[in-house]
Amino acid sequence: MLTLGILHSTIRADEKLLIEAAEKNKIRVSLIDVRNELFNPQTYKPTFDIALERCISTIKGMYATQFLESTGISVINCSKVAAVCEDKFLTSLALEKARVPTPKFALVFTLEQAIKAIEQLGGFPVVVKPNLGSWGRLLAKINDMDALEAILEHKDVLGSPQQKAFYFQQYIKKPGRDIRVFTIDGRAICAIYRDSTHWITNTARGGVATNCLVTKEISAISQNAAKAVGGGILAMDIFETKEGLTINEINHTMEFKNSEKPTNVSISGEIIKYCIKVFRS
Repeated sequence: MLTLGILHSTIRADEKLLIEAAEKNKIRVSLIDVRNELFNPQTYKPTFDIALERCISTIKGMYATQFLESTGISVINCSKVAAVCEDKFLTSLALEKARVPTPKFALVFTLEQAIKAIEQLGGFPVVVKPNLGSWGRLLAKINDMDALEAILEHKDVLGSPQQKAFYFQQYIKKPGRDIRVFTIDGRAICAIYRDSTHWITNTARGGVATNCLVTKEISAISQNAAKAVGGGILAMDIFETKEGLTINEINHTMEFKNSEKPTNVSISGEIIKYCIKVFRS
């Protein structure tokens, strides 16, 4: 019987759904709390055949993935996909290279270059984001020069080294919602609208999830975006614009607990089936 190792730093409702789905598919689960692991290649003895990375901590998840891959164990998602998707700037670069529609963006290191970047992006307002981050945290909509100067000074003085790289994105005026599409192996299995009166629509910030029909347009852009970053198990955040759909971000360890009920799709079950497919291929 196949044993799936679930790499985690805590067991959330999402992981509980995955455990239940694995049991339904007659797959054993080995829960691996990476905080308690000793990753020594000379002594490490895995208790699983393939791993699914579900760590909240990006750093811990990446190191665990890279270690296991070095020992010959397949990890989903692989470190190459994770490296692109965990960094918003690298995601934007990959989408731009693949000619997948995405908001205009720029990265700078000084206030002077930030002013030039904002002019190139079409002027205020713009959005400044941390390259590494999730749940809509530390995003800021910058409406004028005063706000720009204040935010960049705070990031430069108080932030980590990553915060001193200023990633700007064109502000997209949304119709009170965005779309999150769940893709597995390049296929859009379901999608939700995330409605909110706030410009940040993450469900972690209060966005309300409702079912979204996966149209041909949604399917096509999601497939192209997945291919651009290397495929696997992904969640696409999509904006609706006058010019059509555009990919905002891609998440490689997405939460889905609030999306199974409105879509009536067992996302956890599809994830487990994909893990089985990868192991057998």
